[in-house]
Amino acid sequence: QVHLVESGGGSVQAGGSLRLSCEASGTIGSINSFGWYRHPPGKQRELVATIANDNRVILSDSVKGRFTIARDNAKNTVSLQMNDLKPEDTALYVCGLRQPLEDTWGQGTQVTVSS
Repeated sequence: QVHLVESGGGSVQAGGSLRLSCEASGTIGSINSFGWYRHPPGKQRELVATIANDNRVILSDSVKGRFTIARDNAKNTVSLQMNDLKPEDTALYVCGLRQPLEDTWGQGTQVTVSS
């Protein structure tokens, strides 16, 4: 069973930066997508950025040019560098590991951006 632990959320002013990290423990298959999703206040979950086992990256249009995702397969971690944060980036950010037979989600870490 896979377990995910996130870290790195917090509160910043608009224009600031934060870095989120997520570490996976347990058995992870060779085919997977590791990444970040977010729940803005009053809205449904949305994809922020994912990176597949072949390093193929998917970024939401709303964060292109500002956020960067990277993974370290040796450590089973994924990170999200968030620059030029905007108030609309405020959300609960959740790490997700998606595999053919199983999706695993972390507890989430809050990111709050003030104007």
